[in-house]
Amino acid sequence: MPQMAPMSWLFLFTMFSSALILFSIINYFFTIYQPFSSSYKENSLPQISLNWKW
Repeated sequence: MPQMAPMSWLFLFTMFSSALILFSIINYFFTIYQPFSSSYKENSLPQISLNWKW
């Protein structure tokens, strides 16, 4: 099996690096974040009160 030339390795490295950077940029800019409202945050967590009787 023939060995790959160094220029081919360099091309593969640049191709995969650019694909990773492009995927990261697309993932960063096109994700939709839902902001948390205060009423949602209060209603989602149950209020537990601990009354210690000594």
